[in-house]
Amino acid sequence: YSGLLGEDGILRGNLFIKGFGDPTLGSDQMEEADDLPTVLSKLRLSVQQKGIRRIEGHIVGDPSWLGTTVNGSGWPWGDLGNYYAAGAWGLNIHENLYYLRFQQRSRIGDRPPIVEVEPKIPGLVFQNELSSASSGSGDNAYIYGAPRTYERIVRGTIPVGSRVFSIKGSIPDPPLFAAQQLQDQLLSVGIVTAQKALNLWDLPIQEHRQDERKLLFTYYSPPLSAIVERANLESVNLYCEAIIRALGQLKKEDGIPDAGVEVAEDFWKARGLSLNGCYFQDGSGLARTNSATSRFFAEMLVKTAGDERIFNTIYASLPIAGQTGGMRYALRGTAAAGKVRAKTGTLMRVRSLAGYIEARSGRRLAFCIIANNFSGSGGAIRKKMEALLLKIWENN
Repeated sequence: YSGLLGEDGILRGNLFIKGFGDPTLGSDQMEEADDLPTVLSKLRLSVQQKGIRRIEGHIVGDPSWLGTTVNGSGWPWGDLGNYYAAGAWGLNIHENLYYLRFQQRSRIGDRPPIVEVEPKIPGLVFQNELSSASSGSGDNAYIYGAPRTYERIVRGTIPVGSRVFSIKGSIPDPPLFAAQQLQDQLLSVGIVTAQKALNLWDLPIQEHRQDERKLLFTYYSPPLSAIVERANLESVNLYCEAIIRALGQLKKEDGIPDAGVEVAEDFWKARGLSLNGCYFQDGSGLARTNSATSRFFAEMLVKTAGDERIFNTIYASLPIAGQTGGMRYALRGTAAAGKVRAKTGTLMRVRSLAGYIEARSGRRLAFCIIANNFSGSGGAIRKKMEALLLKIWENN
């Protein structure tokens, strides 16, 4: 906090939530992380224990550790309003996502009404242009909108039915949302904040100085190994972006994606890998300007297998064919089920698969398969990849 805390319990200054890039803060999806109510309860308790009874200034969400760039420069506009393109902020909260729920309709073409936004985002409004499609057609709904803007357009379709159907969007301003949530939490126990909650970027520049702040409470993330495991098992783009940007900040004092990518590239170059044909723009692969070769990823996996400091963590994080994560339905009912650990990759007209296979002979092999600009369906391409993996298992 900044300013002076009087004996009367009045803080004549601001209360800050300073983030250091943790993507798990307030997650409701990660077992090792505290959910949002628990995080808010811990923050509220720290304020109470300090004896603060009133705040004359603002509660401020501070994302400055990673700077002002939150999305990859090459990310498609149509992705930005959706949870998978929420971006990595210096202060992340609730995986930077909200759930948008619709009541399904029984007739094709009818518009499903919005019935709930959870958690509630102050000021967020929707232009609902969603339509109902045939039963079993799946989630083809998309949310359009940019960071720090509060008007969203929802287009596409969800299936007909009689249930509540949920999709996920990106919180427009996670640091502001975190500050608003804490302000509400404090108010619930009678601690009033005189000024509105803010993102640090909206606070007058003269109040940004961090050397004048006093530490109230420190909250720690789960271990990096747990973050890596969830990133790989469930393809959580936010976690990948947070890691690559933290690398840049820690090694180059620059939290932009390019700096983190440079650190990662230098790491593999120092281990003898060639990056010919590889052009990385972010941590998650959302930018269509990314490109990579199967050779690079296969050689990277071989190098990883030879490094006992990191191999067990990486190997344990990869989805298992027929069992977990993005591979849970792959190779089911075949002899190779349970014998392949691999990370999937998906973009429009792009499918990839990279990992390890325990062949029939007991040999462990590294592999990478990438299909670009294919005709036909993504599901058909996946089946062809699985058929190839089965052949590799049988013949090695």
